[in-house]
Amino acid sequence: MSSGKTKRLSALMLAGAAAALASLSTAQAGPVNLNTWSHTVGGSWNVAGDNNSVLQTVNGNPTIFYSNLNDKGKSLSGTITVETTSDDDFIGFVLGFNAGDESNPAADYLLIDWKQGTQGSYGCSANAGLAISHVSGALGDNSGAWCHAPANNVTELARATTLGATGWLDNTTYTFDLTFTDNLVEVFVNGLLEISIAGIFGDGSFGFYNYSQATVRYAGIEEDILPPPNGEVPLPAAFPLMLAGLGGLGFAARKKKEVA
Repeated sequence: MSSGKTKRLSALMLAGAAAALASLSTAQAGPVNLNTWSHTVGGSWNVAGDNNSVLQTVNGNPTIFYSNLNDKGKSLSGTITVETTSDDDFIGFVLGFNAGDESNPAADYLLIDWKQGTQGSYGCSANAGLAISHVSGALGDNSGAWCHAPANNVTELARATTLGATGWLDNTTYTFDLTFTDNLVEVFVNGLLEISIAGIFGDGSFGFYNYSQATVRYAGIEEDILPPPNGEVPLPAAFPLMLAGLGGLGFAARKKKEVA
């Protein structure tokens, strides 16, 4: 191969590598097809015709609607609305949930729940406000889900900065943004950072959560891949092969020059 052709091919390969890197750094959030998600028992999750919103209609035991994917390293955004004036219980999300975890004695995921009003039951009080908890076993209609009792597998980790004692409002739409990484979870409500906790988190699905609260809609759901720590750009899988190809071309060109 002539030196000129080698240089042109090298330039093309470099341009391709640069384009791949650029596409990673400019990735945009995309809409989520909720028709591919699954749900646990205890609720009725009704996906809209556009597959981008879901309405949970049952006032019952804890119920989860989850993505079936490993979502660590991603963000999830959208809106949440309680479209009724009936009841004052729990809405929210799960992170790191896996199929069967609702009854798994070895479950290990995060629960983000938001109660409208303070209320006593199961020998304890469920406080109004937004909180994040660690679920370490089966999640049932008991003091664990109700008031974050460790004896029933739920341990509260933190309450929200401004909404920690403030309940949601009826027929009011809130925007949410969730960030889920190896060692950081963040929860934004209406653009404000409400929860930020560090730790070591297992992989699993994003999910929506309701407990004893009907007529809750999650809509406009979008998901994005988060950038890696320290602003590093992940290399495409083919990038090492591109570099190897460039190196081989360079070696061939030098060899030919030496022979000439």
